[in-house]
Amino acid sequence: MSKLNCIDQKIIDTLEKNYMPYAMSVIVSRAIPEIDGLKPSHRKLLYTMYKMGLLTSGKTKSANVVGQTMKLNPHGDMAIYETLVRLTRGNGALLHPLIDSKGNFGKHYSRDMRFAAPRYTEVKLDKICEEMFRDIDKNTVDFIDNYDGTLKEPTLLPATFPSILVNSNQGIAVGMASNICSFNLQEVCEATIQYIKNEDVDILHYLKAPDLPTGGQLIYNEKDMAEIYGTGRGSFKVRAKYKYDKENSCIEVYEIPYTTTSEAIIDAVVELVKSGRIKEITDVRDETDLDGLKITFDIRKSADPEALMNKLFKLTPLQESFNCNFNILINGTPRVMGVKTILKEWIAFRVVCIKRQTLYDMQKKSDKLHLLLGLKKILLDIDKAISIIRHTEHEEDVVPNLVEGFGIDQAQAEFIAEIKLRNLNKEYIINRVGEVESLRMEIQELKEIYEDEGKVKKIIIKQLGDVSKKYGRPRATEIIHETHVEEITSEHLIEDYNLKLFLTEHNYLKKIPLISLRANPEHKLKEEDYVVQEIETHNKADLLLFSNKQVVYKLKIYEINDCKASSLGEYLNNLLGLEPDEKIIYLAATDDYKGYMLFGFENGKVAKIELDSYATKTNRKKLANSYSDLSRLIYIDYLKEDIELVAFSSINKVLIFNTANINPKSARDSQGVQVLTSKKGSTMTRIKKLEEVAFVDLDYYRTKNIPATGCYLKKEDETEGPVQLALDI
Repeated sequence: MSKLNCIDQKIIDTLEKNYMPYAMSVIVSRAIPEIDGLKPSHRKLLYTMYKMGLLTSGKTKSANVVGQTMKLNPHGDMAIYETLVRLTRGNGALLHPLIDSKGNFGKHYSRDMRFAAPRYTEVKLDKICEEMFRDIDKNTVDFIDNYDGTLKEPTLLPATFPSILVNSNQGIAVGMASNICSFNLQEVCEATIQYIKNEDVDILHYLKAPDLPTGGQLIYNEKDMAEIYGTGRGSFKVRAKYKYDKENSCIEVYEIPYTTTSEAIIDAVVELVKSGRIKEITDVRDETDLDGLKITFDIRKSADPEALMNKLFKLTPLQESFNCNFNILINGTPRVMGVKTILKEWIAFRVVCIKRQTLYDMQKKSDKLHLLLGLKKILLDIDKAISIIRHTEHEEDVVPNLVEGFGIDQAQAEFIAEIKLRNLNKEYIINRVGEVESLRMEIQELKEIYEDEGKVKKIIIKQLGDVSKKYGRPRATEIIHETHVEEITSEHLIEDYNLKLFLTEHNYLKKIPLISLRANPEHKLKEEDYVVQEIETHNKADLLLFSNKQVVYKLKIYEINDCKASSLGEYLNNLLGLEPDEKIIYLAATDDYKGYMLFGFENGKVAKIELDSYATKTNRKKLANSYSDLSRLIYIDYLKEDIELVAFSSINKVLIFNTANINPKSARDSQGVQVLTSKKGSTMTRIKKLEEVAFVDLDYYRTKNIPATGCYLKKEDETEGPVQLALDI
């Protein structure tokens, strides 16, 4: 096998010779729009249609336009046609389409709805293109050779309004990109007028927010919008519009975000339904027809349509962000600019256009004046002019003889020589010469405009007002303030239902929905294991799990997997990462962290700790020092309101006390207050709820003040066997 000859080349040289020319070509000649709002491919296409007379005449086949455009754009016919499609009224990608169309051009909001072939569709320039091409034949912009030097094409179009902001534009170049959203034409024109009058104007006051062709609702955040307007970068959110048909129990979506498609939305919703994350929807249909976009969701009669749509906004492309990157070519250099800077550059461009047009008109009128001044000279002796022409033997001598006879230049003589014989009368010549003064006045006015930029800007203001009045339309995208939009968090998407939690002696936790528990109530437990606590709560509550190491673990109940009574449940050592000799001794579920945790200790003290002491802003999963470790814990309970409890001592004394007499503490590891006074070295052995005892005379043991030693258990009450709390501490 022969080896290929390898030539060493520095990477920098490779980049300069191969990469940089390509990158510059893509940036300057293909992907990034210019100040007239167009990329080169758009401009070549529109100018071709302008030269074909499609601004004033009827429609022609798209294939004809594509073929003619290839004289300026050497890309393939399909690339040109796809460019044409996006500019059409039928496709709906632009707020103000530049091409009037007939036939199927697909839809911007549809991924699968393809456009028809160019031989079937017909196009012409839309009426608004009059403003894109206004005075283009009056030297308003530069012209350059096309790719083979056979034709001329404009470098820019002299648009009389800031079309760069009126129509969306997206481009991906090499090492950079551009993504410009569209704004309402009337708002853009008014904002530009106000900016011309005062550069310090608050643009946000006139240019409310972007306005997208597909409508929807823009969620307005003033800070984000100010950043976009100021820097040209940032993002805003747009959500779909819908209506609820109560009679047929369905939701109809009729406007969607500009950056998505109806198929993407339907696919996302179907996937959610299949995975079981959305249970309210029974059917999804695309009912788009000639009247426009419509996506229909059939929903259960029990479903809340607003809550459902909030879920869908969070989980599907029914709400999406538009990422702005106002990168525009200015004199061949890409620049990311804010709205004011874009308007400043556009105004500077229009000033140059109008000055060039004014200079062109001045030259044309000056040339005409010059010819009429020559005509004025022959007014004195028309017969002499006729005689010179009649007595000249050779045609080529007519002009020189007139120059010599009347003292005029060749251009004037040519003009006189071309006058028809029937017009060589006094009346005609006097009428023509009468235009001299008006021409002089017009030239003087044009000169004043050319020399005074203030007058040029007044012309721009007038043109903007005319465009706004003629082509302006109401906003397509509704603005809603973010304060009126419910913030959708992950918790909104969690299904809520009633359930029971079971804690076992061997540290297993079962989370069983009540529906499942009713169907199969028989518990499966390990040998010698048993349930030590059960609580009824719901899926969106917080769960506090107290361990024998003075630690409380915090979980969202929906983070725990559902199980059936026939399963063992979650092993808490694995779920919480407990130490080898650590176990969970108590569960408490809460929504609002109201109420108290009550801790009874062997030394006779009881601590009443406010539950909100366990609430944390950082959602910590583990809190140390959850209760005091100065004495052995013999009782723990979660109280929503004060109750009476029964305390037992090691010397068979009993005390009934009310928790209202215990002042609550905020420090989690507080020892609390003395409730049962020690006598002869006695300790408090257990605490029971009042309903768990069956004493004959409760008042005998009851006390109004604490601490107290209590009373000895009466003989008739000795049969009361205290229930041992399952605290293996």
